[in-house]
Amino acid sequence: MKYFVTVNQRPHEVELVERLGRLEVRVDGKPVDLSYDEVDALGQVIVLRNGKSFALSIDGNPERVSVTLAGHFYDIGIEDERERAAHAAERAAGKGGGAVTAVMPGVVVEVMVKPGDRVQKGQPLLILSAMKMQNEIAAPSDAVVKQVLVASGQAVASGAKLLLLEAAE
Repeated sequence: MKYFVTVNQRPHEVELVERLGRLEVRVDGKPVDLSYDEVDALGQVIVLRNGKSFALSIDGNPERVSVTLAGHFYDIGIEDERERAAHAAERAAGKGGGAVTAVMPGVVVEVMVKPGDRVQKGQPLLILSAMKMQNEIAAPSDAVVKQVLVASGQAVASGAKLLLLEAAE
């Protein structure tokens, strides 16, 4: 699973893959030798990295965490790929027309609109299957569908244009 992590306002991409019971970690595309053990239910964790151990104190919720390491405080924001896609759609909501893009690679399961359709903010435009889950791609704002650029069954890359919208008058 890929995560988009901000540590003290510095962005990083973190990939976690479990293979044969072992956690493989990549930070900004580089492998990191890392393992951890939870000490208690209060957020105390021991991290082992390159043969050295570090005690961390973690507090927060799944989106925002604060970590204390050796007296240093780190403010950490976390988004997985699905949350990032949802937040990108929210940010685009105020923009009116424009392209609706895939925020992750997947396969178009169903296109629910056609050119000329008037859509309202939040209305489903299409279903994209990604990471073994079906994701509803919704209209970011009230608009008119100008062009549908994909078809059911089509594989799309992250960032691919799916539809073009015009701002509703």
